[in-house]
Amino acid sequence: MTDVDFCVVGGGFAGLTAALRLKQAGRSVAVLEARDRLGGRTFTELREDGSWIDRGGAWIGPGQDRIYALMNEFGVPSYKQYTDGEAMMVVDGKQYRYTGTIPWTMSPWAAMNLGAVFLELGHMCKSIPLEAPWTAKNADKWDQITLAQWLDSNILSKPAHELLEAAIAGCYTSAASEVSLLFVLYQMASGGGPRFVLGVKDAAEDARPVGGMGAIYRPMAAEIGDSIHLSQPVRHIHQDADGVTVRSDELTVRARRVIVAVPLAIASQILYEPMLPVDRSFLHQRMPSGAIFKIAAVYDEPFWRRDGLSGQSAAPRSPATVTIDACTDTGQPGVMCVITEGPIARQIGQLDEAERRAAILGALVERFGEKAGSPIDYIEQNWSIEPYSGGGMLSHAPTGVLTQFGHALRKPCGRLHWAGTESSAVMCGWVDGAIRSGERAASEVMEHETVTALGSRPHHL
Repeated sequence: MTDVDFCVVGGGFAGLTAALRLKQAGRSVAVLEARDRLGGRTFTELREDGSWIDRGGAWIGPGQDRIYALMNEFGVPSYKQYTDGEAMMVVDGKQYRYTGTIPWTMSPWAAMNLGAVFLELGHMCKSIPLEAPWTAKNADKWDQITLAQWLDSNILSKPAHELLEAAIAGCYTSAASEVSLLFVLYQMASGGGPRFVLGVKDAAEDARPVGGMGAIYRPMAAEIGDSIHLSQPVRHIHQDADGVTVRSDELTVRARRVIVAVPLAIASQILYEPMLPVDRSFLHQRMPSGAIFKIAAVYDEPFWRRDGLSGQSAAPRSPATVTIDACTDTGQPGVMCVITEGPIARQIGQLDEAERRAAILGALVERFGEKAGSPIDYIEQNWSIEPYSGGGMLSHAPTGVLTQFGHALRKPCGRLHWAGTESSAVMCGWVDGAIRSGERAASEVMEHETVTALGSRPHHL
């Protein structure tokens, strides 16, 4: 048995940040990660030519102060996302090129409809208390309807409806009919509003770390050192009056407190004794993830740039729903990132690899020309079937969940504390939110330790 001050379950950014801050504060820690790698829902693949591919979360933007602070701590620079040239929307087989956030080259009616809905979403987001969205004035009303129902009532233009539904629902890797409007507003508000969430320049995809996300989590892991244990999925967490026992198949760790930093759907696979409070247990059951493919098509050079295109495109119902230029800071080789989410991701997941590749590259050829059909490499990541991710990059709340169970998102359960991007009131859904949650959880366990040392009664279940 390994005895430590604190145990962290999960080696993504939330868990690694918590462990790092605890170790820097002089506490002993054990990190148990189920995968044979670190990074969680980020995953940076290093290539022989010195370039890299971020197979998971990749982008950073203004307001994400905690990830920038971590990058400064470890000397990781950033570079701006390539945005020169025109973006592209494809609706009903028609291509519309544009610059900015809204494709004004579409019909004036559709563009005006999009603009009006953006303004309304931004106004609604401002009414959301980030620490407790379930207390918003209209929380009960908004939590009773789905994103799809709200869009149906507010967007009259069919092209505008298709584009906005695909764009927003894609953030939750699920159909718009699966996601509560209140949750959408809360998640958008946590990042500053819809223009940040759905934008690129000066928004959620404004920049990237040089070297990918792995350039951040690898030095974090190096500082944490041999306290990290890979390939150790936690099966059982048992609390008693004096501490917590955490068991994987091969390890048993005894700690004063535990931080569980895994996706909500994965947290439900752990056996807890005594049983978690009912609302926390039900929260695990009620916040699922969705389906997502992230694909990198690699070319000798980013030929689309010479053609006056930024590489950004969106096409609802296409097997290549969204594309974005994913080159490194050198611009070589050319990397086109394809992201397909929700119901379409589930559909193409039923194809065999050759069929899926043909469908993806065919869509790229239609948008970017024949050169797109002959990549020198093709790298596919299907997060939908990752056993320790539970699906997409963010768990979402269906209708009724936030108002009924949202209060349990961050509340400790005895000696168990919770981290993960879903538990962050700021930048919920981004790597920055995961980092914030890890720092919060580390502070919580140390504060409880201090209170106990001063003679206060421990907080048990």
